[in-house]
Amino acid sequence: MAFSKTSSSEWKQKILDELKGADFEETLVWESPEGIKVQPFYHSDDLKSSRKLSQGKRDGWKICQSIYVNEAKEANRKAHDALSRGSESFFFNIPSKDIPLENLLRGIDQETVPIYFDFRFLSFSYLKKVQGKVKNAYLNLDCIGHLARTGNWFFDEEKDFEISKSLQGQNNKNILSVDVSLYQNAGANIVQQLAYALAHTNEYFTRRVVNSPISFKISVGTNYFFEIAKLRALRLLFGILAEEYDLIGDCHIITEPTKRNKTIYDYNSNMLRTTTESMAAILGGADAVCNLPYDSIYHEPNEFAERIARNQLVILKDESYFSKVYNPAAGSYYIESLTQELAEEALKMFKEIEGKGGFLKLLKAGIIQEQITESARVEQEKFDKKEIVIVGSNVFQNAEDRMKDNLDIDSFQKEEPMEMAVEPIFERRLTSSMEQKRLNDE
Repeated sequence: MAFSKTSSSEWKQKILDELKGADFEETLVWESPEGIKVQPFYHSDDLKSSRKLSQGKRDGWKICQSIYVNEAKEANRKAHDALSRGSESFFFNIPSKDIPLENLLRGIDQETVPIYFDFRFLSFSYLKKVQGKVKNAYLNLDCIGHLARTGNWFFDEEKDFEISKSLQGQNNKNILSVDVSLYQNAGANIVQQLAYALAHTNEYFTRRVVNSPISFKISVGTNYFFEIAKLRALRLLFGILAEEYDLIGDCHIITEPTKRNKTIYDYNSNMLRTTTESMAAILGGADAVCNLPYDSIYHEPNEFAERIARNQLVILKDESYFSKVYNPAAGSYYIESLTQELAEEALKMFKEIEGKGGFLKLLKAGIIQEQITESARVEQEKFDKKEIVIVGSNVFQNAEDRMKDNLDIDSFQKEEPMEMAVEPIFERRLTSSMEQKRLNDE
């Protein structure tokens, strides 16, 4: 027996009948921090765009292990151990050009294992060496991101762009990256993150710094379906922008969970948060997923916490089969509608940024910083009023919890005055003030 098709308006009329006079908007519709009104149901009639969304490579996503390289041989040992326990790629944080690549990468199959880098310096000779020795490398150069995070260029604006541009070549791939994670961890809402990502990228495009695929480093937040849609919207928007410059219309997305909601107290809850955020990243079409160890905001890196973080991803991939379906969110009217709405709002903001002179101009003027600070303030107020709930912090506190003697590292961002080219963008955790008070009261 065939069922007749029911339109969106017919469903809405049925809901209105059931409400018996109650207001539809006030009763069932809620508004996100981005100003998007979320409906109680979605229908194929709600889909406005026929543009096909790219969802990453069909060979799926990689489990990525992040390793800070203090010493090359020890980092190499750690990498091999991680490979034997489920890792499929690495994100090496390189603090100086004294790190010997030969020792770092010894024995790693570069044909099958993608290598991501985060360089805390800008050296043409060292990076050219990386290009020559590492086959499957993502250099992730982002001089604008460095400026936004630290307040200073590596050298100066002209030299930073010159070095970045000189590393581009006919056979060189995956040179540049845009670090969008900073904006999320500082408190930017999703529309802002997408608009800044696009405007940040456009600074490289307008200077013709990039002629190869570009990667994005993204922090995934707590709003599950919105975060899935965020990654999908980013691919859509990047494709639109790249077409304007006759460039390759896809990008590479590396994700990690947000730090915004991570806590010192009731820290085991961080594992639940990172699992949900990693799931959103996978369903959103990430190419590589790095997890955040549950104790990373107050402990030095340690084998136990890193193993747990890696195993969360192994379970999602091998036991929950999150790698078996290509583009699993396709066809969800809710997610498709959110993707379109987020993309539309972000495109509007992007055009406003470009109309005012572009991302760098607004960053130098402190306008980007002001916008993020305001967004973070609004979210902080909601947390303080318990409209945003973080279990173990602003609800269901464990009065017996003691953490004062368990802090290996400084968990609180210090905004120290120093000479800088621009005001840096600071990461902010929602629970910081509350945790500082609890620590003082112990």
